[in-house]
Amino acid sequence: MQFSVTVPTKIDDWTLAQTAEELGYDAVWVPDSQMIWSDCYATMALMAQGTSRIKIGTGVAIPGTRIAPVTAHSIASINRLAPGRTFLGIGTGHTAMRVMGMNPMPLKEFGEYLNVVRTLLAGEEVDYTFRGVTKSIQFLHQDMGFRNTDDFIPIIVAANGPKALQLAGRYGDGLISAGAENPDLVTYNMGMVKQGAEAAGRTLDDSYHTASLSNAVVLRPGEKLTDDRVIDACGSFAVALIHFVYEIYEYTHNEEMIPEAMHGIWEEYRDYVDKMEMPKEKRFRQIHDGHCTYHPPAERRFITPELIEGSQLVGEPAEIAEKVRKAEATGLREISLMPPMNVFRESMRDFTEVMKLL
Repeated sequence: MQFSVTVPTKIDDWTLAQTAEELGYDAVWVPDSQMIWSDCYATMALMAQGTSRIKIGTGVAIPGTRIAPVTAHSIASINRLAPGRTFLGIGTGHTAMRVMGMNPMPLKEFGEYLNVVRTLLAGEEVDYTFRGVTKSIQFLHQDMGFRNTDDFIPIIVAANGPKALQLAGRYGDGLISAGAENPDLVTYNMGMVKQGAEAAGRTLDDSYHTASLSNAVVLRPGEKLTDDRVIDACGSFAVALIHFVYEIYEYTHNEEMIPEAMHGIWEEYRDYVDKMEMPKEKRFRQIHDGHCTYHPPAERRFITPELIEGSQLVGEPAEIAEKVRKAEATGLREISLMPPMNVFRESMRDFTEVMKLL
């Protein structure tokens, strides 16, 4: 099993990547969310220059905010600084779009986007459509060192739903899903991925990467899930999951997609949203306050033991290690941790106690 961290993209705290490298982590994922954090590519450039071993990539790039040739050239530029240890995580744009009140990119358009990026990163020409005009494009000056497309850049597709998972099989070199350390979910996800690959005439081999975006709270002897330190260490990821589910529920009105871990707080949370200070047409900004960075004090009451256990890895080192082994046995290759910003380094160090057991 590989272990990585997904950082809050803060350009003057790029040394998080150095700390992760020193602690033995395998990769750092840098989110691309323009209304929340710093620019991911500027931050990755600093990380690339300041590290020598750890892999660096987007966690994840957002197609709705950058056209496909720009994303391809940006990640290939980072690959010039960190050759062979750069990857492109990419998804439809849940948070980056929803914090502007917009929907993520439709899957058909996302598939076309992935095809353009993948072909450009192979150094080849591809038909690209912009504002209704289609032209054949290709990187120029490929032998002058402006970008690096010689060293392979794996494309890791972020997906949770069946159609997006199939796109990950059609165009991706790997998959990252939220909370995918659950063995049953790993099995389901890979089944969908393989369907997409087969439909495209692809055969996936053992190099296909699988990752889970999660968090972990390593309990100290005698600690309970209701203790303040535990809630502080897991709160931002836990409430971000509530925000995600709420947005999907508002779109689908499907009660069945609400996780069991949220059943006890769901109606209270909906009432809380209904009473938010922001007017309804601007409420998307308040819903995502603190996203994967901190938890708003008013939302602390929703961080129940059930939600903690249902949203991330929690337990003493040996207990978490056993959960990791079960996930690995079903095919999961990597777990990426995203703790709150104010305890990020402390949480990274705590988790090394688990890593030592694996």
